[in-house]
Amino acid sequence: MVVLMNREYHRWYSQRIHRDMELLVFGHPGAKVLVFPTRCARFHEYEDIGLVAALGDKIRQGHLQLYCVDSIDQESFYCFWSQPQDRVHRHLQYEAYLLYEVLPLMWAKNRHPCVISHGCSFGAFHAVNFAFRHPHCFTKVAAFSGRYDLTQSVEDFRNLFDGHYDELIYYNTPSHFLPNIHDQGLLHQLRRLDIVLTIGDADPFLDNNRQFSDTLWNKGIWHALHLWRGRAHSASAWRNMVKLYV
Repeated sequence: MVVLMNREYHRWYSQRIHRDMELLVFGHPGAKVLVFPTRCARFHEYEDIGLVAALGDKIRQGHLQLYCVDSIDQESFYCFWSQPQDRVHRHLQYEAYLLYEVLPLMWAKNRHPCVISHGCSFGAFHAVNFAFRHPHCFTKVAAFSGRYDLTQSVEDFRNLFDGHYDELIYYNTPSHFLPNIHDQGLLHQLRRLDIVLTIGDADPFLDNNRQFSDTLWNKGIWHALHLWRGRAHSASAWRNMVKLYV
């Protein structure tokens, strides 16, 4: 018997972002996965590039339920016509949307205790940044091909704040705020997370991932950093990664 995959489309006016926001849900029960798209991509990207299909068996068997959210990167980190501080403020509105609108929807639909923060490329930044700022909301982080310091300029990737730096940027840069966490309660919450990072051994952000991993170990935060051959920064690589790590 063929088991069909549940697919739901949701759209509502967000009081935090002040416009309509869309998302897709795949599956019924199972661990809830908050899926961030890649840079400036849409909520349907994860389906479009075959990652939903790659997880199809786990979804149909009730092991996973995906919540694929939209991005507003063009209005926040990649809105280069606005001032850097305004970019971060817009991102914080997005974070509030996730905290007070998306996560409550996830819990209303599914009471499974496991909640995973997941993304690829720039979505990996969102997955790590959001989960590390709110670790009590999650049990696992799966971040593939990510960058965790948006102030770095590497190859063709620019400093997303044009050299500006302030407290809000600091607290939204995992590579910066993690080394200075000393609160034992917060460290305990981070240490209980199941953290999986992947990066290609030719990815321009390999050094950033290694430094971030070193910081995690220095803080006593267990995790896995998997190195993949080559750049491994593509849908084909991520389709293999999700089968292993999500």
